[in-house]
Amino acid sequence: MPDYTGSNVYTRIGARPTINAAGNITLWGGSTPSPVVQEAMDEASMCFVEMAELFEKSGEHIADLLDVEAAYVTSGCYAALVLSTAACITGNDSEKRAQLPDTEGLPSQVLIQKKQRYGYDRSYTVPGSSLIEVGDDNGTTPEQLEEAIGPETAAVAFLIRPNPDPDLVPIEQVVEIAHKHDVPVIADAAAQIYPLDYLRGNAQCADLVCFGGKYMHAPHSTGFLCGKKELVDAAREHGLAGPRPLGRGMKIDRQEIIGLVAALDHWASMDHDARLDGYRKIYATVQKALENTSAVQETEIVTTDGYWVLDLHVVLDPDGKDAKQIAEDLGNGTPRIRINTQRKNTLVIRANNLGEGDEHIVAEKIQNALDS
Repeated sequence: MPDYTGSNVYTRIGARPTINAAGNITLWGGSTPSPVVQEAMDEASMCFVEMAELFEKSGEHIADLLDVEAAYVTSGCYAALVLSTAACITGNDSEKRAQLPDTEGLPSQVLIQKKQRYGYDRSYTVPGSSLIEVGDDNGTTPEQLEEAIGPETAAVAFLIRPNPDPDLVPIEQVVEIAHKHDVPVIADAAAQIYPLDYLRGNAQCADLVCFGGKYMHAPHSTGFLCGKKELVDAAREHGLAGPRPLGRGMKIDRQEIIGLVAALDHWASMDHDARLDGYRKIYATVQKALENTSAVQETEIVTTDGYWVLDLHVVLDPDGKDAKQIAEDLGNGTPRIRINTQRKNTLVIRANNLGEGDEHIVAEKIQNALDS
């Protein structure tokens, strides 16, 4: 267990270490490489490698694992979306690649169903393209999507979610409509990685599909895109190893590439039932510690539709302290603890980023915050 209160690499420069009981939140550190991943990264750091060859071979390995034509490791899912969009605009034309972000004379519109707008959709505009909404806040029809496709359309974007919205055109039909007009589809599947058949199905669902690595305990700043070889090759040419690359600033280290590969291999081969049993044991420890706390009305392990599958809900007495205030107090304490909240009276604890023994500290600090 880390020394959260003594001297360490963070406190020595004035930063505060955090116990992350909230999940893979970017602003709270994202992820910690698993021991398997860290070992692979340490081994990779022992020697150099030609980056173009590493990108090629790591992509072949990932493509084989997910049964897709090709793949390319990126510096996170956002970068994967940027490079995917650039690939759809220019294809493998070197003169067009060099022209970006100037899109004059190039198809540069990316269509998105308006109800699917989200916080990271700006990624589709980074290569100089524009994002065009289709439909309205109530949804989109297939007819509206088809009518929106024109000579300026470079791609159609789609945000994958585990529970499809019936008011939206589903991914299968989006692909069918787009392909009728020779337009590719880019899918954002950032955290849609479990169960494993769901991961593979998502990887195969569109021309380019983008994922984040942090959700599998790869390095925080990793991700990958996969799909049709011609488009993946075009995206790679926009990456750091290409000539005059648009994505030069989206650099990724050799150790991180190996870390992503190791994490994906481990995710695909691990015993996920054992993973979830481990979460249950962590939650049971917290439940036991809080069972006699008068301010706690009940605790419950709740099944989610996320890759972590299980949350612990700590339901507070409605006449007691506000859950958000408790979360704020924990975030201001020592050690700093980050948790989620739901409604006014529910603390939400997520186990997938807790280190060994962290659950004891989390339970103790929640109890202290409730009793103070």
